[in-house]
Amino acid sequence: MALKGVNGRGDIRVSFEFFPPKSEEMEAQLWSTVADLQAWDPDFVSVTYGAGGSTKAPTLTTVGRLIAETPLATASHLTCVGATREDTHRVVEELCATGVRHFVALRGDPAGGVGTAYQPHPGGYANAAELVAGLRDLGDFEISVSAYPEKHPESRDTAADIDMLKAKADSGATRALTQFFFDNDTFERYHDRVRASGISIPVVPGIMPIQNLTQLKRFAGACGASIPGWLDERFAGLDDMPEERAKVAADVAAEQIEDLARRGVHEFHLYTMNRAPLVSAVLERLGLERKAGRRAGAAA
Repeated sequence: MALKGVNGRGDIRVSFEFFPPKSEEMEAQLWSTVADLQAWDPDFVSVTYGAGGSTKAPTLTTVGRLIAETPLATASHLTCVGATREDTHRVVEELCATGVRHFVALRGDPAGGVGTAYQPHPGGYANAAELVAGLRDLGDFEISVSAYPEKHPESRDTAADIDMLKAKADSGATRALTQFFFDNDTFERYHDRVRASGISIPVVPGIMPIQNLTQLKRFAGACGASIPGWLDERFAGLDDMPEERAKVAADVAAEQIEDLARRGVHEFHLYTMNRAPLVSAVLERLGLERKAGRRAGAAA
């Protein structure tokens, strides 16, 4: 659903990503976050899925509960690394039984971890484009895929990376969700190249509100996202000032979304890290309004 922003920002549409909890404490945090963020009436929410199905059971449980107990349109991530086609199809059947009709189709990280060589399972899907085609054969699903404004770390170059995105779109993907980034010029150049390559599906920017800049830098190094120096300047001196740090983090994400909206982008996928306050603070700064009757999250 589109949320009308103020001050001429137009319609801004949002979706959220969650990950399955790994402990009782994390589970409580997730469901508190879900209760808070559903007030923003997202287009959909997605739940991540570990490489090789390492979080299959928690993903199934989380997705099933979201579908059964909330009004949220729910997508499940699906990877094909380390699995035969038959194994992947069984997972699809299990997810469909919970009510899933939207998949985020991903190859998945190499079994040996990020940075190691990827080896397709001899009886499985070789890449995400093949997985998309397999899903399309199995049912009339909505299928989102990944996109990389700064190139996937394993891609030879940007042209090869965009060729893979085109293969995913040609196989039946309906939307691309990008890796997070902080340079909107980089995204705009990437988007122009995507369109010039004949790819017409929506390319939705992935927005990462910064919960912890040091941790984000470590994560970014593994996934090929760059962290501009101006972020260090914005957060300088705030290590022991959590409230001020949260305000700056909300400002940074809101400013990025505002700038992209001025460039004509109106759909955004927010990586929540299963925490509501910062995400809600970002959306408040954009002038969006919570849906009446939904639980409101705390502001950062």
